[in-house]
Amino acid sequence: MLIVLSPAKRLDFSEAPVAVEPTLPRLAEDTASLAKTARRQTKADLRRLMGISDDLARLNRERFQAFDPESQDGTPAAFAFAGDVYQGLDARSLDAEALAFAQDRIRILSGLYGLLRPLDRIQPYRLEMGTRLKTRRGSSLYDFWGDRLSKQLNADAEGHADPTLVNLASQEYFGAVDAKALKIPVVTCHFREAKDGESRIVSFFAKKARGTMARFAVEERVERVADLKAFDRDGYAFDKAASTELDWAFIRAS
Repeated sequence: MLIVLSPAKRLDFSEAPVAVEPTLPRLAEDTASLAKTARRQTKADLRRLMGISDDLARLNRERFQAFDPESQDGTPAAFAFAGDVYQGLDARSLDAEALAFAQDRIRILSGLYGLLRPLDRIQPYRLEMGTRLKTRRGSSLYDFWGDRLSKQLNADAEGHADPTLVNLASQEYFGAVDAKALKIPVVTCHFREAKDGESRIVSFFAKKARGTMARFAVEERVERVADLKAFDRDGYAFDKAASTELDWAFIRAS
């Protein structure tokens, strides 16, 4: 079983709290090519492409100018990302054994790096998967990554007792996974808040729950996707009536 997450805009490059052996991202040639294209963008280009402020455009242009695709420096991805999903995952409080399990089971989709393992070193960047950055492969990052992410996920699932992909990523990011090239089944989990007889998705809570479920899978050493139905943290419970074979609903009372 593999779990895929989205990255986060907020970053934390403080020292890792656990002594682990970091790894290097595996799609390095693709990342180098993409970084070269990004480095040619002006501040105005980045502001327009990403819909960000002048200050953020300036910061990210500086980051791309400083980006070194051959560098072996950086912070493990699971520690560097600091958004809502990663509050739920809270990788900085996992011990070395749990992180080793996560390294084998969790994947993080990334506009710049493609597909990351939790301990892969990353440098500061911002490049949303939905960015329409033109490259020789097409007019968007979806075109750029093509079937590469699916092929890597297929390879990573080999040897697993249950080669199922659990989608805990946003639509923007999971859209970069080529469904036709993916050779393993996909289960997508949804987290909803129930109130007055109805349930709805609240973005902040749903994002945090995705990370919390990933942590549950790591701490409980979940090997088979069916065992995720036992997820009960923060008041969530699997709702069979609201679920289908491949779309699972987890609901909690507000």
